Amino acid sequence: MGDKQKQFLTKEEVLEVSTPLPLWRNRDYLLLWSGQIISQTGSQVSQLAFPLLILALTHSPAQAGIAAALRTIPYLVLSLPAGALVDRWDRKKLMIFCDLGRFLSMTSILLALFLGHLTIIQVYLVSILEGTFFVFFDLAEVSSLPQVVSKEQLPAASAQNIATMNIAMLLGSPLGGLLYSANWAFPFLADTVSYLCSVLSLFFVRTSFQQEHARSSRALRIEVKEGLKWLWEHRLIRSLAILICGLNFMTGGITLVIIVLGQHVHASAVEIGVLLSVAGIAGVLGSLVAPLLRRRLSFSAIAIITLWAQALLSPLLILAPNLLVIAILLSLLFFLFPIFDVVQRSLRMALIPDALQGRINSIYRLIAFSSNPISLALTGFLLQSKGTTFTILFMAGGLLFLALAATFNPHLRRVDA
Repeated sequence: MGDKQKQFLTKEEVLEVSTPLPLWRNRDYLLLWSGQIISQTGSQVSQLAFPLLILALTHSPAQAGIAAALRTIPYLVLSLPAGALVDRWDRKKLMIFCDLGRFLSMTSILLALFLGHLTIIQVYLVSILEGTFFVFFDLAEVSSLPQVVSKEQLPAASAQNIATMNIAMLLGSPLGGLLYSANWAFPFLADTVSYLCSVLSLFFVRTSFQQEHARSSRALRIEVKEGLKWLWEHRLIRSLAILICGLNFMTGGITLVIIVLGQHVHASAVEIGVLLSVAGIAGVLGSLVAPLLRRRLSFSAIAIITLWAQALLSPLLILAPNLLVIAILLSLLFFLFPIFDVVQRSLRMALIPDALQGRINSIYRLIAFSSNPISLALTGFLLQSKGTTFTILFMAGGLLFLALAATFNPHLRRVDA
């Protein structure tokens, strides 16, 4: 009798099996998420302090720019092999190793400041190391998320992660300025502590960050080629990568456009800073709204609506007569940006096989982010040579083209679930 009863589940047990725990009850996700809130905020603190420190040491904006560029170079150079290695190695151990590496590199800055022997060469080396560790950590983290949360929770988890990045930017920049004004070393001390917090949170995560699969002994280039082949043949993911690349190309320099527009309406530096903070808050709200919209609308509907809204709103910036109108338009745009980002990210992670997560995400991000530096340089050139009206019209024209491309893309329109 007792054995027969065990063959049947009560109604409550059936619901418990079929309904995943909400994110706030997912212990391992909360550990991972909270560690990254602290770590990303610490990174934003030090990223503001680094150029200030370099300017204080060298009085050279060019050297500050070189240090910033050195941090991004590893992503362009190492993304493809890093993605293959993320699929081979233990992702949790790799993330811990990377954060310990970033902890030690930041500690070296603190030690050099304490001894009074910090050089620009050391700053350059730390920038390269930070960028290298970030490449591996970032790919391992995004590849691990589908193992830490259920498929149904991916949209909410992606939204929360993007909101975390925006919150870290909102908190980190003013905090970095405050700490730096108190003592040059304080921002780097804060970042050092933040990496330790991330390491501790990872130690206590119980969930495996990847499925069990056979260890590969193939050459790295073969595994990279396998990832490239999968992405090329998966037309939906390929279309999304190209679309995100185009969006980054058209909007990567929007902050610079807003700063110039603010100066045209005689806004002070403080007012422009407040304007960008308000836009950042709108971005947080957009990322939180995205999973709610995803429950009610198909992926294709969200993609097409948000892309058309961006294309139609952006040219209105030309007509903005004052800072208030600029703030409203910018907030609407920043509200829309993360909505599409959240839904495409969760869809992508759900579709990519676990054994290929690192490789596909590395290739995808390399395509998507490769246009950022070009966008920044081109925006600056257009603003200087052609003015704000031409620059905004160029951006709006590009967004209009992307909205049309998404509307008539058969692979995006087939995603009805």
